Amino acid sequence: MCSCRRLGGGLVQAGGSLRLSCAAPGRTFSNYHMGWLRQAPGKAREFVAAITRSGGNTYYASSVKGRFTISRDNAANSVYLQMTSLKPEDTAVYYCVADINISTVIAGTGRGIDYWGKGTQVTVSS
Repeated sequence: MCSCRRLGGGLVQAGGSLRLSCAAPGRTFSNYHMGWLRQAPGKAREFVAAITRSGGNTYYASSVKGRFTISRDNAANSVYLQMTSLKPEDTAVYYCVADINISTVIAGTGRGIDYWGKGTQVTVSS
């Protein structure tokens, strides 16, 4: 489906905001649930957020709930992650992912994920 291009990421101070974008060319984008996983150095990969095919339902890790917002634009074949009130512990490589099963995304391990975007580094300084 995609060789997802990700846009965004970078260095920001604690309390700041960043917006990640993932463009996924292909007519089947709307067939997939989308999400974001992240992996910090020395830590296991973890689930961040997910959104269903239509965008009608969203899911968040407790660590980011209330601070991050996932959204998608099926017409633009894109998924976004708006990150606010960033903390140093949000520092990680972020990956957008696509899968037929939302549970596979939410599991957070990345195992069995249908499609991966290239990771983007997010660094939050204290």
